Amino acid sequence: MTDVLIVGAGPTGLTLACDLARRGLTVRIVDRSPAHPRSSRSKGPNPRSLEVLEDLGVVEAVLAAGSAPLPMRKYRDGVAVADADPHAGSAPTPDAPYDRGRLIAQWRLEEILRDRLAGYGVAVETDTEVVGLTDGGTSVTVACADGSSAPARYVVGCDGAHSRVRKLLGIPFDGETAEEQVMVCGDVEITPGVLDRGVWHQWFDEDGAVMLCPIPGTRAGWWFQAGPERDADGRPLAPTPDGFRRLFARHTRLPAARLTEATLLSTYRVNVRMADRYRAGRVLLAGDAAHVHAIAGGLGMNTGIQDAFNLGWKLAQVVRGRAGEELLDTYEEERLPVAAWTLDLTSDRLRATLEAIRRPGGGLDSAITPSTNGLDRGYRWSSLARPGGGGALRSGDRAPDAPCAVAATGEPTRLFRTFAGPHLTVLGFGAGTEQALREAAGAHGDAVRAVRVYAAGAMGPGTAAAGPDALHDRDGAARAAYGIGRDTVVVVRPDNHVGLISDTEGFDDVRRYLGVLDGAREPDPMSVAGMVDGTGKG
Repeated sequence: MTDVLIVGAGPTGLTLACDLARRGLTVRIVDRSPAHPRSSRSKGPNPRSLEVLEDLGVVEAVLAAGSAPLPMRKYRDGVAVADADPHAGSAPTPDAPYDRGRLIAQWRLEEILRDRLAGYGVAVETDTEVVGLTDGGTSVTVACADGSSAPARYVVGCDGAHSRVRKLLGIPFDGETAEEQVMVCGDVEITPGVLDRGVWHQWFDEDGAVMLCPIPGTRAGWWFQAGPERDADGRPLAPTPDGFRRLFARHTRLPAARLTEATLLSTYRVNVRMADRYRAGRVLLAGDAAHVHAIAGGLGMNTGIQDAFNLGWKLAQVVRGRAGEELLDTYEEERLPVAAWTLDLTSDRLRATLEAIRRPGGGLDSAITPSTNGLDRGYRWSSLARPGGGGALRSGDRAPDAPCAVAATGEPTRLFRTFAGPHLTVLGFGAGTEQALREAAGAHGDAVRAVRVYAAGAMGPGTAAAGPDALHDRDGAARAAYGIGRDTVVVVRPDNHVGLISDTEGFDDVRRYLGVLDGAREPDPMSVAGMVDGTGKG
């Protein structure tokens, strides 16, 4: 029997499939499309999604295939009136290695994720439409349009705003569609040399707008967005290649023939909707199947990727019997409020953008704020965020990165490299944390990476004997990021969020917390001995 069957092979479904497969679960991922789509659609991952993709081992491929966000050039009456770079002055910091997102065509991102998934022996099953679900209590039977059926322990609907899985579950998708806020979109080709590919061009006029952003990895490809043509009664017309050429010529003042091709045409209406629950028994929802919102801020695909990263480790722990079913309840507990916040934020950014474009020099940069980078979305309200901390960093927050060195060799590394992979991480700051680290390693084995973080100046003879995962906080960046003032243990969840911050008097809290996430266990004496000197000799 398949452990998890994923319906929908967009970025959300593929992220979830990669995460589950690397954790050793059996995964099937199906999609109703007869072939992998070539649509560019979403413009790329934001900084938080880049961190997720780094953890999955694909960020280098994404960075190589994409480009940095481009400056925005705004026009009025065909004349350039202003340039704006929303990321001007920003730079990576020790705790956040990505200060801006990446432009990449959605089909290319999906291709990278499919390649990663293939490395685990899993391929997307195209032309497979799910038409029925039967929850049998211990498994779900999935019925397909071709008459076949398959059992799975769990099913996750990642099948978009019109989710068949959500409809089969009867879960409401409440909200509204702004019929008056309409945009036509597509992928177009423009004669090379006509427009500078180093900027995102935005024409905003009294009678409409056209936006053209170059698609990375192409010579002549552009993302096309525009206000639609309308009939005599003011109703929007369906997009056509000739219609795109007329809009292009009207706003850019360039010859219509310079737009040589238009494909994947669609009409977009602002939808603001959210499922009222993310789970029905053994079936769960993620991505657009659970929430849709205004495109302002570019959070649609990113929220789905981050849904998947929250859900993956929890499903794995439950399927493997290392955590109880109640762990799955924390997926909705944590992600539904994030979706509600995202709906509010994107609606606010849309209003700000619509106001901005009425003024010469205004443009889509109004949609971008520090909150759209995804780095400030934690889960302080979660039942998995145990009391602790009290400084700037609290339980439930995103776990910061920091440059360090491998204690045994002096080789430069980062906390994110320590976190990466299908495990919990226990960081021990100070000599008083050794007991907690030994217990964690002994009781949980490979499920937990126990890491002593030595302070600057604390290195000395025998340091390497503390274990192969010991780190040296040479510049104090790790202690600064985690607000460490005394001996402290920090438990970092597999999705790189802080679960618990405890001083040396709270070892029982650490033990109990790890027991919730990875089952209560008795320490292995040999593993405990190995933590003492890194040799297993005690």
